[in-house]
Amino acid sequence: MADQSHIFAGVAGYFGQPDHPGKVGVFRRPVDGRDWQHVLGTVEAYTVFVHPKDPQTVFAGTSDGVWRSTDRGATFRRTAFPDAGRQVWCFLVDSRDPRRIFAGASPIDVYRSDDGGATWRRLPTPRIAEHCKGPFANRVMRLAQSPSRPDEIYAALEINGVMRSTDGGESWEDCSAGLMKLAELPHLKSKIVSDTTAEGMLDGHAITIDPAQPDAPILAVRMGLFRTHDGGKSWQDMEVGRFSPTTYGRDVKAAPSQPNTLYAALSVAAASKDGGLYRSGDGGKSWQRFDKVQVHGTIMSIGLHQTDPDQVYIGARYDGEVFGTRDGGRTWEAMPLPGEVQHIYSVACG
Repeated sequence: MADQSHIFAGVAGYFGQPDHPGKVGVFRRPVDGRDWQHVLGTVEAYTVFVHPKDPQTVFAGTSDGVWRSTDRGATFRRTAFPDAGRQVWCFLVDSRDPRRIFAGASPIDVYRSDDGGATWRRLPTPRIAEHCKGPFANRVMRLAQSPSRPDEIYAALEINGVMRSTDGGESWEDCSAGLMKLAELPHLKSKIVSDTTAEGMLDGHAITIDPAQPDAPILAVRMGLFRTHDGGKSWQDMEVGRFSPTTYGRDVKAAPSQPNTLYAALSVAAASKDGGLYRSGDGGKSWQRFDKVQVHGTIMSIGLHQTDPDQVYIGARYDGEVFGTRDGGRTWEAMPLPGEVQHIYSVACG
């Protein structure tokens, strides 16, 4: 029987290149096919998310709120999202209720749906201090739920560190003090778009939790990968530079069906022409290069299949570059998006 899964790519503009031409939105491709379809082209897409329990349902976080598909991404419609023109950057499905879904936005806010994504409400705005002011509003880039305490949710913030909720998103506490403390170390200082050398440590891009280590969230920031064992009070450098010549952490994900297995997208910088996908089979103690390709842009996103661990995909920022493996990394296929496109921000599959 043919695999009914699809690969998705979310495409948007880049503030450093406002005049770059090309299409934006969501592209879809069967995993066993060759042709991409441009299934959503009216808005920019910063994230694409396949519902882990229902692959018929696919979400796009866009420049105008949440868009949803109920036919495996063939068509999308804007949901009853309360705020027009609000950027949405990530999604999380509550492990206790597949109809309860969270969405992270820019400026920093979290929204929740209790009906499978049809309607949304904005939760109380997090009262988090602005540690770093840049050329764009700070963003909720990724949400991660504790496997052992479902009301505990972590959020990676670009460029404002990390926040944590212990009441299902109704309130949030700042978890960035430990990151700013590490930024006092010379090799972890970085200032590009703000007035603080803590910027690089506050440049949160992704956060994940390995079910085999439920009390040790892992954060990907500009300066690498960092882990906390005390609810975000302190952070430890995982020193991924021991295994990779590039350490800009853009994405990190725990494999959904393989405990102790992690994937990390490591590149040179936000705007670069190189990077690699690294895999850990021991919960992050060691890492090995997993991909067998040469990207020509920063690797922005990792797409993992919910039930088939052999399927892994990556999207690089420039030139519509998407690569994937369907045999656990033994072979890789280039599957570039068609024509002129802007910048890939997200890949997903399911």
